Amino acid sequence: MNTLFLPRRSLLLGAAIAASLALAGCATQSSGMAEAPPIVFVHGNGDTAALWQTTAWRFESNGWPRERLHAIDVPYPLSRDDDAKPQPGRTSAAEHMAYLKAEVDKVLQATGARQVVLMGNSRGGNAIRNYIYNGGGDKTVSHAILGGTPNHGVWATPGFREGNEFSGTGPFLKALNAPKNAAGDEVSGPVKWMTIRSDNNDKFAQPDGLWIGQKGTPTNVTAAGPELKGATNVVIPRIDHRETSYSPAAFEATYRFITGKAPARTDIAAEKSVVLNGKITGLGVDSADAKTGNFSNNLPLPGAQLEVYATDPATGARTGGALLKKTVGTDGRWGPLTTQPGVPLEFVISAPGYATTHIYRSGFPRSSELIHLRPERIADADKTADAIVTLTRPRGYLDPARDKMLLDGAPPAGVPAGAGAASAKIKPAGGQRPIAAEFNGERVVGQTWPAAQGHVVMLEINQ
Repeated sequence: MNTLFLPRRSLLLGAAIAASLALAGCATQSSGMAEAPPIVFVHGNGDTAALWQTTAWRFESNGWPRERLHAIDVPYPLSRDDDAKPQPGRTSAAEHMAYLKAEVDKVLQATGARQVVLMGNSRGGNAIRNYIYNGGGDKTVSHAILGGTPNHGVWATPGFREGNEFSGTGPFLKALNAPKNAAGDEVSGPVKWMTIRSDNNDKFAQPDGLWIGQKGTPTNVTAAGPELKGATNVVIPRIDHRETSYSPAAFEATYRFITGKAPARTDIAAEKSVVLNGKITGLGVDSADAKTGNFSNNLPLPGAQLEVYATDPATGARTGGALLKKTVGTDGRWGPLTTQPGVPLEFVISAPGYATTHIYRSGFPRSSELIHLRPERIADADKTADAIVTLTRPRGYLDPARDKMLLDGAPPAGVPAGAGAASAKIKPAGGQRPIAAEFNGERVVGQTWPAAQGHVVMLEINQ
């Protein structure tokens, strides 16, 4: 087993030095990358393909052809409570693997490649391992990169929820972790394996059960839980569960593992013109979820209406008429929209049964087909608020001990210690006005909208 401890800052510094020696700023495809292996990205539990947006941009910024980067969108991304028992709106491990296999087959057919690289975050790594060992992926996969995958469980307690896919003592993970050779390795060739984990900041690799609702109860899992014996195991200090896949440091480690060399850059090269697209998805209703009545899915929301506006970066106010107005069809696709790099945007989604949702984003440096959007519902506890504003960070968590963040000029209250929450909500009083979110140097400015008239505001962080 090869364990590499990579300091977060040194990775970025090394890449910056490499970039200064390369063609810095070049955003075009390098001639040597035309036959780069296709990469299939597999998101985590309850997540979407949209989380891979910045990772895809980093590969593109190093010359990887856009058409050889494919992020799958599992229709029902949540695992079952008990893998053997059908549950509405959720997938079993076998269904998850079958979906991945079908998507890999499509990519191989489209590109003419013999093999793909698979990169998965969290539960996505479970599907990758299952596909390689039980679905024929040992022949179609050259490299497997698992970021934050709970390979030895989120908990490993005999008798406790062992039917769950994330139980380290349950049948699913025990079968995947069975020794593959006399040395006891948990991985085998010809696939090349790498794991990426945090040293201590992954909420799903903790010795205490706080993040699974079992505070004070040992999980029998440590920060090393995502490692696999026989793999290249990379440790990056202080990264959180999602940053094991979506951060610049995770990209650097991944690029190096696939190519054998450092990337020329880990920042994102801007394009002269940006074309955006994606789909609008909805929320299901889960009677088991008494708090919100919602569960995640990645199904299109036909009939949803979208308006997109350019906004003033200082005030969040609209700078003109709508750049796009569209009612989406059965595929949920809302674009394309051509804009300029760096222009901040407001996406306004309206759909029956949902709040009118205003999503503010800082400027997009590159084109993307992964700008997926989802309207929100207003919780009963928030219906008397003047306005509802949420700072949201889809590609990572909020850590008060690590991150510099402000929401409406103050550190957001109620964010728990450690990297355990990906959003922070406030209910500001007063009329419509500018409101800003700041996170580690990124600033997103929007406007408040009246909750009494069914509006909510999301200030979304790219990083």
